[in-house]
Amino acid sequence: MPFRFTRRRALSAVAASALLVLTGCGTSDPKPAEPAASAAPTASGSPAGAFPVTIDSALGKATITKQPERIVTLGQGSAETAIALGQTPVGIESYAWGSDKTGYLPWIHEAVTKAGGTLPKQFTGGEEIDIEAIVELEPDVILAPWSGITADQFKILSDIAPTVAYPDLAWSTNWDQQIEIIAKALGKPEQAATLITGIEKQLADAAATRPQYKDVTFSYIYTTGPGTLGVFKPEEQRVKMVSSLGLTVDPVVDTFKETEGTDSAVIGLENGQKLAKSDLIFTFYSDAKTRKEVEAQKLYAGIPAIKRGSVVASDDQPFVTASSIINPLTVPWVIERYLPLIDEAVAKLDR
Repeated sequence: MPFRFTRRRALSAVAASALLVLTGCGTSDPKPAEPAASAAPTASGSPAGAFPVTIDSALGKATITKQPERIVTLGQGSAETAIALGQTPVGIESYAWGSDKTGYLPWIHEAVTKAGGTLPKQFTGGEEIDIEAIVELEPDVILAPWSGITADQFKILSDIAPTVAYPDLAWSTNWDQQIEIIAKALGKPEQAATLITGIEKQLADAAATRPQYKDVTFSYIYTTGPGTLGVFKPEEQRVKMVSSLGLTVDPVVDTFKETEGTDSAVIGLENGQKLAKSDLIFTFYSDAKTRKEVEAQKLYAGIPAIKRGSVVASDDQPFVTASSIINPLTVPWVIERYLPLIDEAVAKLDR
């Protein structure tokens, strides 16, 4: 199960080196809603003189001499942003864990097919990137600003095409910064603000439909096996998604010491009662079996919000994936599924 803990850099960031596998996983959420979020913002057009452009990264420079036509993406979020900018990649890293029966991440499949486009070819990424598959795609640019590619991989990829890596640490790029980097690489820098404000507006509009969320506190937790408990910090992307919908992060979360290099804190299941004032608990599970095992633990089941059932959680893999990342395609896809789940949990509060 591909999940990364994010590290705060300015707004939020995912740290770890491969979407941290939560074997015994913590949690997240899905399902239909009523005020569906507006369609994902899109943009197109390239200003004259946008190229050549050079983008610096922690691994080296990428100089793009002309408008890219054949885009390949690695990591998360880059494919979605490119699509929102009007350019569907020819190849993308596959994420089997979060895909649906189509074999694709559903929000990508929906956006491309709705536009009448050709679905990108998928290839293996992560620690063992299918270099041969990328070569066959003949890319003009390789976008990986939110990924875990290594220095050695960067060198190989750069021999194939200009490769845009992360500006600082692996899995450590803010969601809005990623949009700005990709827009620049595709010669559409002025469109970045449109996408960013579009995302913020969709979340704000959804929050406006739910005045009952005001003053409702929450903690977003995870587990990595029996007896474990961790809490995501306020700027972690999945937490940022929820707070942007109008809920408030329980102040106790800021009292936990952040685990170095992440946007989370490991507190141990024995400290679960410290979350007693959290009105809601958000979490996710890797599968139904894991969920049953985690919920069977007495200390876990005894956390007040969990005990009264005011929990927003899911083991639906696409939803867990989408609700952990903020980009132009995931946000509208998640909002319409999130609100009914949150409504149900809020309704169980004694207010």
